[in-house]
Amino acid sequence: MSTQDHRDAGLPANVRAELLLREMTLEEKVDQLSAEWPWNLVRADGSDAEGAEDVLKRAPGHVAGLTADDPQRLARLTGAIQRQYVTRTRLGIPALIHQEALSGFLAGGHMVFPTGTGLAAAWSPELVEEMADLVRRQMRRVGFRQALSPVMDVALDPRWGRVHETYGEDPYLAAAMSVAYTRGLQGEDLSDGVIATAKHFVGYGLASGGINLSAYEGGARRTRDLFAYPFEASIQLAGLRSVMNAYADVDGVPAGISREVLTDLLRGELGFEGFVSSDYMTLEHVVSRQHAAATPGEAGRLAVTAGLDVELPKAYGYGDALVAEVERGALDVKDVDVCVLRVLRAKFELGLFENPYPVERIDLDATRAEGGPLSRELARRAVVLARNDDLLPLSPGELAIAVIGPHADVTAPHFPTYTYPAWREMTLRMAQGELGNQVGTEPGMDSWNDELFPPVEQETFLRERYGARTLADAVSDFAPAVLVERGSTLTSAPGPEALDRVVAAARRSDVVVLALGGASLWFTGERTEGEASDSADISLPPAQVALAEAVAATGKPLVVVLVQGRAYALPEAVRNAAAVVVAPYGGPFGPTAIAEVLFGAVNPSGKLPYSIPRHTGQIPVYHHQHAGTGYRNPLPPGVDRLYLDLEATPQYPFGHGLSYTGFALDDPSGDTRIDMDGSARISATVTNTGAADGTAVLQLYVRASASGVTRPAQQLAGFARVELTAGESRRVTFRLAAGQLGHTTVARDFAVEPGQVEYFLGFDSDDRRLSGSFALVGERRVLTSAQRSFLSEVRIDRV
Repeated sequence: MSTQDHRDAGLPANVRAELLLREMTLEEKVDQLSAEWPWNLVRADGSDAEGAEDVLKRAPGHVAGLTADDPQRLARLTGAIQRQYVTRTRLGIPALIHQEALSGFLAGGHMVFPTGTGLAAAWSPELVEEMADLVRRQMRRVGFRQALSPVMDVALDPRWGRVHETYGEDPYLAAAMSVAYTRGLQGEDLSDGVIATAKHFVGYGLASGGINLSAYEGGARRTRDLFAYPFEASIQLAGLRSVMNAYADVDGVPAGISREVLTDLLRGELGFEGFVSSDYMTLEHVVSRQHAAATPGEAGRLAVTAGLDVELPKAYGYGDALVAEVERGALDVKDVDVCVLRVLRAKFELGLFENPYPVERIDLDATRAEGGPLSRELARRAVVLARNDDLLPLSPGELAIAVIGPHADVTAPHFPTYTYPAWREMTLRMAQGELGNQVGTEPGMDSWNDELFPPVEQETFLRERYGARTLADAVSDFAPAVLVERGSTLTSAPGPEALDRVVAAARRSDVVVLALGGASLWFTGERTEGEASDSADISLPPAQVALAEAVAATGKPLVVVLVQGRAYALPEAVRNAAAVVVAPYGGPFGPTAIAEVLFGAVNPSGKLPYSIPRHTGQIPVYHHQHAGTGYRNPLPPGVDRLYLDLEATPQYPFGHGLSYTGFALDDPSGDTRIDMDGSARISATVTNTGAADGTAVLQLYVRASASGVTRPAQQLAGFARVELTAGESRRVTFRLAAGQLGHTTVARDFAVEPGQVEYFLGFDSDDRRLSGSFALVGERRVLTSAQRSFLSEVRIDRV
């Protein structure tokens, strides 16, 4: 018999959680730590699924994998599930329903935004926060309260297929975007927010060999100072409430069962107070792939004592297996209680007990249009002009344009994994057995998918539901004559007839737009990136190289457009093109944004969130390599390059991106001495020296040396997007706190140490326009996570 004391909304969430815990049986506690598929609870029409009554006897505390084409229908399904939980279970504890939201809420009828590296290329955290705020409102509207986003991994190896999900190679930029996303999603008060779930703790962006799921080989310093940085910043600055473990081993222990990772580091050092959600099937991986436990029960016991609070998407090591571990005395129920309290507190903080249901009516047209202007603006800001020999911008209305290549006349590649259209397509393929799965292994799943996701040809779906257009469509808005030839696919070389058509189209044109790049899909189909889609060689595929060489040989003015989520090593025909444009998987407005940049309707302001190497063999080539490491090594005497056969520097450095106007940087000033709890002010004037309005992205880099350990030869420490009309100047001032310069010392504590700090200001990571230094003076200062500084303050003033 429950006392119902926990229903008092006037009590703090942690008190209510404690009161509810006292009423719970062991089985009810354990059930709060696992999830259930929606089709085992309700049918697609909202009625009870076969066997739902048995599921509700245990009522797992979370629901996984719920989505639909129609927001109104999705809300009805959410409401039906919550009514089951609230009215037909002993304690009436609502479910916490989650979904992906990396590039917008992964549900039909909602806007899609650029992928992670696209958001990062915009260097606009304020717009990322605005996007996440919209996602918050959309998810709450249909009854979802947890997003399995954002991806905070720092991606240092472009061979890894999941780079596009991240914010790139730099921990500072990733932290700025992660903090913005977390703030927007969780809101000022979690009772009106959605829980953000940071992926994947920790080191997942540096998998051995670039192969997904592989071990992370990194020491404690690198783990804390580099890979944990975006997570720690989001914990301290935005109150991050959930973290998802990495699949990888960390120092030989799977992260999902590592107490050192999930408790000592995450909670003890970084100050995390939320709950840890497992990546899907983590504990099955622990048993069957990593062989770090012999049974599900052992894996579950190790996970609970490590600090893994919730197992997703179904009970494997938790559920009955975990009950058995407690009953046989192998696991103390108090360890289970700690996990349960974290989950219950979150549910109370979210207001689920007072308001578990979605809204009753949803305006489908208004919902579909929400975020359209924002998605378009982010897509525009994400386009990077990497090279321009005065060919761009093209003149609208005057030229015959040949749009050639695998990205010329398709829309689907602009919607990568972790967008709803890509997820939907994967689901349809899975239903047809294309993923090598045994169709029907989940009872109720087939009929659920058949009703909720009727087959529609992908290009038709994208055009009708999202208004998506191809690059050729978008170019036709500006050019009187557009010739379109795909030539090759992403990976299949053009045949002789196709190649003849490509060459003929190029020769008939005034300018060729050669649309190359990649595609990200889930496990199947023609792709170059994506989850479990890694590459030993990051060169542009041979089929596209052959196409580029044939087009270049015509001698026509050539613009290469690279649609990609990660770096590709580029062939000579691309490197030598008159113009090179790099665009992310931009969603419905990606192709239009590219065309607007090509014809000057938008002055490009995108900056690369990753370095682009000259060759796969250069990896790693990220800009913040330690002093004396990689291409940051000094040249030996009498040697003019670090490799015998190639320059060691990137083809295009991190932060690179050109404009149709010019920018000058002058009049530097800065503090020359600060103490251990002070801040350095560093200023310069940015001037638009051209005839066009434009946006400069001013970047501040620092080098702080230390006693006894090496540190990055340079690290990003601040940035500012500065919008300037032609001839206009603005004064930009960075305020860099000493607490932002801390590191794990030779004594293995985290501290700020006295010394000389060098800095430079420029428009990319190799642009040392202005430089200076300041002395950091005083006694060595050991910092807790709460005492750290993470992001510099920026002020922009009129001159």
